Amino acid sequence: QVQLVESGGGLVQAGGSLRLSCAASGNISRINVMAWYRQPPGKQREWVANIIANYSTNYADSVKGRFTISRENAKNTVNLQMDSLQPEDTAVYYCTLTTSRGTYWGQGTQVTVSS
Repeated sequence: QVQLVESGGGLVQAGGSLRLSCAASGNISRINVMAWYRQPPGKQREWVANIIANYSTNYADSVKGRFTISRENAKNTVNLQMDSLQPEDTAVYYCTLTTSRGTYWGQGTQVTVSS
C-alpha cells in the first residue's frame, strides 16, 4: 500500500508564494509519475502539473510560468513551488503517485489566496 501526505498549505495574499510538499511511503515503484491536482470551491478537480521519474515536467496553462514542480526520488517526495499566487488559485491541492499498480491520492491541503 502507498500513503501520501501533503503539507505546506495556508493563507497568502495575492502575489505571494507558497511551497507544497508531499511525502510518499509504502511499496513504491521506481518508475512512476508524481503530480498535483486541485479542486477550487464549487468546481471540478483539475490537473496542475506532473513530473516523471526522469524529472521531465508538464504544467497546466493556467499555472505555467508561476508554479514549479520538483521531486526528490531518494526521499519519494514531490514539491510544488507556487509564485505570483492569485485568488483563482484558491483550492484544495492534492498530490498523486501513479505506478503500474494504479494512482494513489493524498488527503489534500487547503490553499487560500486573498485579494
